[in-house]
Amino acid sequence: MTESPLMTKSKQLALNIIQLCKTIKLHAKESVLTNQLLRSGTSVGANIREAFFAHSKADFIAKLQIALKECSETEYWLELMIESNFCDAKQILSECSEIKRMLISSVNTAKTNA
Repeated sequence: MTESPLMTKSKQLALNIIQLCKTIKLHAKESVLTNQLLRSGTSVGANIREAFFAHSKADFIAKLQIALKECSETEYWLELMIESNFCDAKQILSECSEIKRMLISSVNTAKTNA
């Protein structure tokens, strides 16, 4: 199976977040925010991958909606970390926002075609 752009981008986002969290934990010794970011940031791609193997159109839409919620949460944690000067992750935030727009579009298209 060829990976969709959404799967590819969400996997890259997860890898970037893993690296960011490792760096922050190493230098700033911060774990509460990074753990939250790690959970939500890696969940986006996991739910997108699940959606591509959904049992039904309703299951597909539900998984994409969960991915969208996790993506929004990831944006929140990134914003907090940037604004509190833990890191400069504006590029990762931009990637996350792009994925969120793609998810919104995908959910709307799937609902229209359901």
